[in-house]
Amino acid sequence: MPVATWNGREIARSDDTVVVEGNHYFPADSIDPALLEDSATHSNCPWKGVASYKTLVVDGKRNVDAVWYYPDPKSAAAEIEGRYAFWKGVTVE
Repeated sequence: MPVATWNGREIARSDDTVVVEGNHYFPADSIDPALLEDSATHSNCPWKGVASYKTLVVDGKRNVDAVWYYPDPKSAAAEIEGRYAFWKGVTVE
């Protein structure tokens, strides 16, 4: 079962991840929303659409834009709607 961790804390755990381009996309309900802070950052993927970001906050430490998701993905990426992926030091094993 994939588990995402950062700063010594489990961020997400689920046996229902979707792997796209080597990244595990976790269901929203597998992540504690108290660990997420909204971000104004966005990026664009030609086939997935516009990504939005969130900052992880764990024990007073912030990992800016370490979480991304596609709130309204293009049809080719519909399977990742409502799911979150991680980078910037977040370990997924």
